[in-house]
Amino acid sequence: MFLGSTEIADTFAEAFAMWGARVIITGESEKWALAAARSMTGFATSVIGCKCEAGIERLLVAEETPDGRPGVSVLLFAGSPKGVGSRLIERIGQCVMTCPTTACFNGLKTKESIEIGGKLRYFGDGYQASKVIGGSRFWRIPVMEGEFLVEESFGVQPAVGGGNFLILGRDLSSTLSAAERAVAAMQVEGVIMPFPEGVVRSGSKPGSRYKSLPASTNEAYCPSLRGRAKTQLPESVGCVLEIVVDGLTEQAVAEAMRRGICAAAGESVIQISAGNYGGSLGQFQFALHALLQGGS
Repeated sequence: MFLGSTEIADTFAEAFAMWGARVIITGESEKWALAAARSMTGFATSVIGCKCEAGIERLLVAEETPDGRPGVSVLLFAGSPKGVGSRLIERIGQCVMTCPTTACFNGLKTKESIEIGGKLRYFGDGYQASKVIGGSRFWRIPVMEGEFLVEESFGVQPAVGGGNFLILGRDLSSTLSAAERAVAAMQVEGVIMPFPEGVVRSGSKPGSRYKSLPASTNEAYCPSLRGRAKTQLPESVGCVLEIVVDGLTEQAVAEAMRRGICAAAGESVIQISAGNYGGSLGQFQFALHALLQGGS
């Protein structure tokens, strides 16, 4: 299959079952809401080393937020509801509560929830207060600038992590441009790309010749190792970049991947492929040809 001059490999991306939460951060201005969101989503590219994967879903205008102020929607993923809860407590407590003017709200209405504000309230040292609004409990935690308002519980739901595709380009410049086009096209509700600006250059494989490492460089896609290791690269490929996708639903991940592949294809992009483990590890498979033909 080809999109213009770009070959679409007959393969699939292998993704994993995760749990996800949506956090709504508001601030006196977009600047401060974004400051908290960027801090909260730092060091959250991969569960391999960061314990969670997180990113900014989108900006929110005042009419879309619970308190009528500018806001940011953040998605966070981990391997279990407990894992999501631990990371939210750490990151909201250290990155949102500490940021001037912010408030923090649950963004998912789900059957299962985890206590967040109900635990962060103890920072108030007995001076905290609660209020029930619309059936939900909120905590007002006194801070030196005023009060930090945080919802008591946050919804969690099953999710999908690790959807991906590989952009095999002629050189760094054209491959990076293709990756940037892809990320710009992949702004789908319920989806994030957790790596820096959505792009990862250090694609990995499970395991290593070093026993202490759970993952190591994917040498089959490293142009500099051509001739030293078994390669999956056509001769004309000089650079490979990967886009990794996490989403609240399988359908959202599939749509983001479809949009990204279509946007990335073009002149100097030799092939688009995907990373998988032969179907032996992940619970989800996204066949590239099926995505482009309207399936999943």
